[in-house]
Amino acid sequence: MQPRCAVNVCHVLMLVLCLSAGEDFDWTKSNHGSFYYGTFPTGFSWGAGGSAYQTEGAWDKDGKGLSIWDVFSHKKGKIQLNDTGDSSCEGYYKIKDDISLMKELRLNHYRFSISWPRIIPTGVKSDHVNEKGIQYYDELIDHLLENNITPIVTLYHWDLPQILQEKYGGWQNISMVNHFNEFANLCFEKFGDRVKHWITFNNPWSVAVEGYETGEHAPGLKLRGTGAYRAAHHIIKSHAKVWHTYDTQWRVKQKGLVGISLSGDWGEPVDISNQKDIEAAERYVQFYLGWFATPIFHGDYPQVMKDFVGRKSVQQGIGTSRLPAFSPQEKSYIKGTCDFLGIGHFTTRYITHRNDQSGRGSNSYFTDRDLAELVDPRWPDPGSEWLYSVPWGFRRLLNFVKTQYGNPMIYVTENGVSEKMMCTELCDEWRIQYYKDYINEMLKAIRDGVNVKGYTAWSLLDKFEWDEGYSERFGLYYVDFRNKNKPRYPKASVQFYKRIISSNGFPNQREVENWRRKSVEMCSSSNQLLAADPLTSHMEMVTEIVVPTVCTLSILISAVFLMFLLRRRN
Repeated sequence: MQPRCAVNVCHVLMLVLCLSAGEDFDWTKSNHGSFYYGTFPTGFSWGAGGSAYQTEGAWDKDGKGLSIWDVFSHKKGKIQLNDTGDSSCEGYYKIKDDISLMKELRLNHYRFSISWPRIIPTGVKSDHVNEKGIQYYDELIDHLLENNITPIVTLYHWDLPQILQEKYGGWQNISMVNHFNEFANLCFEKFGDRVKHWITFNNPWSVAVEGYETGEHAPGLKLRGTGAYRAAHHIIKSHAKVWHTYDTQWRVKQKGLVGISLSGDWGEPVDISNQKDIEAAERYVQFYLGWFATPIFHGDYPQVMKDFVGRKSVQQGIGTSRLPAFSPQEKSYIKGTCDFLGIGHFTTRYITHRNDQSGRGSNSYFTDRDLAELVDPRWPDPGSEWLYSVPWGFRRLLNFVKTQYGNPMIYVTENGVSEKMMCTELCDEWRIQYYKDYINEMLKAIRDGVNVKGYTAWSLLDKFEWDEGYSERFGLYYVDFRNKNKPRYPKASVQFYKRIISSNGFPNQREVENWRRKSVEMCSSSNQLLAADPLTSHMEMVTEIVVPTVCTLSILISAVFLMFLLRRRN
């Protein structure tokens, strides 16, 4: 079933980047197979996630400093419908409520991020540490552990302190390496006795490309052809420094793990018999995931990135490559700084080779790749216009990571599907289908020998979706953003995911089909509650807006009438 508000879009999307075909991964092998019934390894961890700016709200409360997203979202025209994350899900005030939702789902872990400006308002530790921010995360972590839910904590999910952006230029400046290390070290000191899974950065590709290349995300800079590469360079160095800090100062005492969460769509060659398409598809993946994974696992950027960006730079009359270089010392320092790899994955593209002959002044990350992205019009597209359901691409990506990076320990840190704003249909059968198919492809990858240890459904709640505001919903739980209390309602996918967790997989066809039927039946009561909610919201609006307005108008009309009578008398 398609959501009622889903917009069907069939288009060719933006262009992507470069790498030469690897020898380990078999690009010509098709993994498209039937559904596999079976269970996950014992101890597999099931979770859900969210992030600070997207869920917490309380943007200026209890000593929190401004983040780049606070500032960016308040600029008119930057976010759809000029939404902001000012209040969002009010998660800052709903720790116990939301943990009760996690218990209902029977989650093993919850992934959240720490807001840097909430605990260090200016971003510089020596300026001030906000104890109320520390207390908030202490309470969140303690309540999770009391309920046997493991915290997986992201240190940077895009909300850079605004002062660091204004003073230094944010991730364009090498000084961020030390500032971020100070922040991370404080987090290890305050929370590391209880947190054993740390993620340095979430999806640095978006931070670099959308923050400093296209300007779609905060801080909104359009430094085409250079900004993304420079930001990524400093992020990789920052990640490595934080890993070494933990390794030398905290690991023996705290016995935790430090990784990074990288997002990657899969790129499939349009024609698997065409070597140029195969090379283009690998360029796509290397310019996306490999841009960060290859330095962290192998010490340097993918060779294809160095080749393509270097050659394009020469063609554009630039003396040196726009892709920065690591020194020999930096390469050895960065290599191996990953205890586990987080993978965020949502969708797939078909990729074909395309020569981009852009001349001087038109250099960009996208034109550097010499490829075009295509989508199959038959792929389901339930919500976000960029997100098509292509489950087999997930297994392909996981196997690529296995062959390219020595089969590292993997946690799937983000996987899910959205629907559009006006949907109030809680019987989200399209999400059930997405989770069923994608989780099954992950199970097949584990059967292939990929070392996946956990899965994080994205996301626990509907939340602020960056430049899309509240117009897209990824949550297992529906949040009524019109209501001041931001009530949560379970969608049908809650029951379905809960049954996957309880069974640790897919026991047999009859049982899985039964899950689906019961999940949709159970959501009808939630639908009735939600259907009544607009009336409540309407009554609140009448009380808070209409009544005061009518009163004010009545006073004004009375005053005008009184003046009229006085004038007539005179």
